[in-house]
Amino acid sequence: MKKHLSLILLTFVFCFCEQPENYDPIRKISNDIGVLASDSLSGREVGTEGEKMAADYIIMEFQQAGLQPKGTDGFYQSFFVKDANNPHAQPSEESGEDGITGYNVIGMIDNPSDQLVVVGAHYDHLGMGDFSSLHRGEKAIHNGADDNASGVAAMLHLARVLAKKELDRDVLFIGLSGEEKGLWGSNYFTKNPTIDLSQVNFMINMDMVGRLDESRGLAVNGTGTSPIWNWLLDEVNSDSLKLIKSESGVGPSDHTSFYLQDIPVLHFFTGQHEDYHKPGDDTDKINEEGILKVASMIERMIVLMDDDEKIAFTKTKDESDNPRFTVTLGVVPDYMFDGKGMRIDGVSEDKPAIKAGIQKGDVVVQLGDSIVTDMMSYMRALSTFEKGDMTTVTIDRGGEKLSFAIEF
Repeated sequence: MKKHLSLILLTFVFCFCEQPENYDPIRKISNDIGVLASDSLSGREVGTEGEKMAADYIIMEFQQAGLQPKGTDGFYQSFFVKDANNPHAQPSEESGEDGITGYNVIGMIDNPSDQLVVVGAHYDHLGMGDFSSLHRGEKAIHNGADDNASGVAAMLHLARVLAKKELDRDVLFIGLSGEEKGLWGSNYFTKNPTIDLSQVNFMINMDMVGRLDESRGLAVNGTGTSPIWNWLLDEVNSDSLKLIKSESGVGPSDHTSFYLQDIPVLHFFTGQHEDYHKPGDDTDKINEEGILKVASMIERMIVLMDDDEKIAFTKTKDESDNPRFTVTLGVVPDYMFDGKGMRIDGVSEDKPAIKAGIQKGDVVVQLGDSIVTDMMSYMRALSTFEKGDMTTVTIDRGGEKLSFAIEF
């Protein structure tokens, strides 16, 4: 594969790369995000020159950390999606002009054991927007500093520090692509692995870890996929982060593909925000110190579990009974909220919620006849409605209960 790094990008890299003996993690994390979320990569959409430039940067950092290539072509593992507009399209080994070719980037720290841990983060984003954008207006570059240059920066930091430790288990690092289109890269890797999946102890996924705020809230999804997770997370939480745990191994990110192969998973996430899938998700809003805290917690976890037995896998309850919706309220849930109800983190234009007068910060406590205590009860309640139905939404606004009539 040809090298695709532009002169501007190379200048950026060589000016700011730290020598190993002078490694400054905050500065390097900032540099990683600055490169990956640069306008010169045009939003890193899968199948574009920007994606290839991002892949080349990740490989450069893998090589500098001393990782061994573990793809099908050096560090690369290519996949092809013919019907890219089909939400159920499956990546394959085919190739051709009528479709999209993407690249996973895979490197490994080769330690004595045959068992391994997988650390992953998707590096693709939305390019100029496409169908997943929440931006309204003229087309603009979606740099995706939080989604997910932040997760890649955390992954690269872990590659650098874990390569210097004397561990027993191998550590496989995967920069995954095509996540924004439907988990293409992780789907393809788990069905065409370059390692023996039966030897994987667990998989760690970092997707949007760049906005740790003053509440120090960190969502950790997948805690029900192994009996050890709750104890282990509390044991390694030396920075006293507020852990908001969710048991399900299924979610809108790449850990799902590994969970479906009976591998224990955890997904780390610092929360939704107003810039999600918009051009405003840029480098000036990133908390590099917060990324380091998340990565350091994962580092402690991998080190602590290195000489222990392989952990047990458990299925979570909701993968087969996730509610299906035909309508939407038009709100963005606050995934970091751990109180009773479903807190709203944003409202969409021209949707039922905003038309009724529901606002950001309101907490939905009842939808129709259903009491809402958490995200799952909200989704179950919403799944009972169809287009044209009318109902009442009760919210808590600053301690006051208000009811709104809505029509789907």
